[in-house]
Amino acid sequence: MKIVTLTLNPAFDLHCFSRNFKPFYENLADITDFEAGGKGINIARALTVNGIKQTSVVLLGDENGASFENALKKDGIDYIGITVEGRIRENITIHTDNADETRISFRGFSADKKILKLIEDKLSDLTCGDIVTLTGRNPDGMDIADVKEFVKNLQNRGIRIVIDSRSFALDDILEVKPWLIKPNQEEISEYLGRTVNSFEDIKSAAEELHKKGIENVMISLGGKGAYLLCDDGEFMADAPKIDAVSTIGAGDSSIAGFIAAKKSGKTASECLKTAVAYGTAACLSTGTRPPLEKDIKKFLK
Repeated sequence: MKIVTLTLNPAFDLHCFSRNFKPFYENLADITDFEAGGKGINIARALTVNGIKQTSVVLLGDENGASFENALKKDGIDYIGITVEGRIRENITIHTDNADETRISFRGFSADKKILKLIEDKLSDLTCGDIVTLTGRNPDGMDIADVKEFVKNLQNRGIRIVIDSRSFALDDILEVKPWLIKPNQEEISEYLGRTVNSFEDIKSAAEELHKKGIENVMISLGGKGAYLLCDDGEFMADAPKIDAVSTIGAGDSSIAGFIAAKKSGKTASECLKTAVAYGTAACLSTGTRPPLEKDIKKFLK
């Protein structure tokens, strides 16, 4: 089973720390991390660090793509780079001792459906049962109708699609019926237009989406773990209690864990446990650094 992580809208993630941060004032900050990121890259890094072979297909802006490639090579990520005109966007996350994280995201390059055709050609060797993750927002200029056509073309070849993207509204998701989705409580509340709080709410929401053709509905519950509804039944995994360093990228790592377990032939229950172990372990690393094998093994117990 081959795994491909698609990153249509990568980003440089800059993390800094400012003591006694005050909005509307000049604040002195120290840079703590500067990484090549994007949800697909986060998944790729989590898989690669834990010995799971994958290929990352990533769009690279010609203005700063070389720096991004250097970061991918440094992390040992197997990738196919496709260059477009423009600049890879930057995200700045401000960490402080007196408030929650603040994040500022800049716009990046534009791309269109011609890029999707090029990507499809690059994936010509994929066959039935392989997995492609489509995560993160689509770049400016890329119409959702063209992205859905791209997804359907892959599905027609038996390729399993993972979607975790705010560019897809609920109607879009129900139209393409991905193999796996991983909304958190806020996202699934937005999808369904109602508050999803209680465990019964979560079960009801998952049942609604599963009945409409989504094979695996995994709902992230943050520090409480995750819930999975699939053809094999319903499962709940509690997250181990930790002192989180950063929660950024934890959801991406949980997707990596689910896929890694699936590739190893694990059951649905074990896939969910592995997803929560990966996501929890990721919270022990700064920024979007991947979960470490020793932490994953500890949490799996």
